[in-house]
Amino acid sequence: MPIKWTVLAVAAAMYALIVAFPEKKSFSALGAALAVLLLGAVSPFAVLTELVNWTVVMIFVGSLVIAELFIYSRVPARIADAIVLRSPNSGIAIIAILMMTGVISAFVENVATVLVMAPIALALCKKLKIDPTYFMVGLAVMANLQGTATLIGDPPSMIFASTAGYGFNEFFFYQGKPSIFWAVQIGMLAGTLFFYAYFARKGGGKVQVDREPMLSAVPTALLVLMIAGLAATSFVYGGISLASGLLVVALAAAGILWYRFIRHESGAKVVELVKGLDWDTVLFLIGIFVVVGGIAETGLLTDFSRVLSRIVGANVFLGFFLIVAISTLLSGFIDNVPYIVVMLPVASHLADMSGLKPELYMFALLIGSCMGGNLTPFGASANVAAVGILRKQGYRTDFVQWLKIGLPFTLLTTASSSAFVWLVWR
Repeated sequence: MPIKWTVLAVAAAMYALIVAFPEKKSFSALGAALAVLLLGAVSPFAVLTELVNWTVVMIFVGSLVIAELFIYSRVPARIADAIVLRSPNSGIAIIAILMMTGVISAFVENVATVLVMAPIALALCKKLKIDPTYFMVGLAVMANLQGTATLIGDPPSMIFASTAGYGFNEFFFYQGKPSIFWAVQIGMLAGTLFFYAYFARKGGGKVQVDREPMLSAVPTALLVLMIAGLAATSFVYGGISLASGLLVVALAAAGILWYRFIRHESGAKVVELVKGLDWDTVLFLIGIFVVVGGIAETGLLTDFSRVLSRIVGANVFLGFFLIVAISTLLSGFIDNVPYIVVMLPVASHLADMSGLKPELYMFALLIGSCMGGNLTPFGASANVAAVGILRKQGYRTDFVQWLKIGLPFTLLTTASSSAFVWLVWR
């Protein structure tokens, strides 16, 4: 049997295991990567030097550290309290908190964003004496939505940047046109209008809260420096580069030193902070890079592009619609990281074969695969975190309950963002 079919069988088994045992996804990916290595589809040298994108790994780990310190500083909670106090009624306060969740999630990992905003949401619901279920679902879907907007918002965005040669700045404007950031903002506007229709009628009087004390502005400064530094390196090097990864890691290291020696937190606390990072996703990413590298080396991606090209033919809209629709549906049920790693080069190749700008299909893929995770309670890690928090509070969230928010929100945001991409990039 040709090696490419063996590699395809390994990749299919990996996907099946990820779907069946999502909590063990790193083991599935690393096991598949080892199998691809043993089959000889890729070499150990290629793994270390070409296939694993260490820059993406560095940016992801470094941004996780800075996000943890940002949460520790209590600055987000302080801002949220100020928003609630300035809101004319409780309904507007809820909508403002959801919008703030989206803004933070554009620069902080989605699960971390949900974790920092959840106590605020729960406290507000307790004061209002309302069920927090749909508010928490709102936090998760808004975090997932805006995680697509910037280079540091979510792993799929980092992977897209690496594949497309984008830097931090190109997420805002590329070749003189508004880029993916603005497509996501159109989606956020549609999502906000949906939440306004849902929550505004619930709003009673003005809500009073006790303002959270801020511990330090240093983590906020580190976050701002990370954003400015990524923008600068993007301008200098014309995309995501080793300098970008080293910058983020250096800022993260400075944050840990500040945490230990300026804040005088114990060594055990430092170890706890580092151990608590999302190492499962880091290992998962490494494994996926190797497996997809094996798929590409054997020519399977090219074969898949040709099959799609024959299906789509000259109908560009059909290709665009299929990419968005299939990506949205699949991402509601499977992890979007391996999906997007496989499909980005396919989308780019398909666009090239049709004489199109690659952004048209690549943006469609990014929107569908990231926003589609909002469909189900297990479609994204932030969703799982929100459901877990609700369970600890004594609230059970079933599939149908989630769909009441997740389905209309996903359809509205995906359709509006996709329409923007089609009009601007066609």
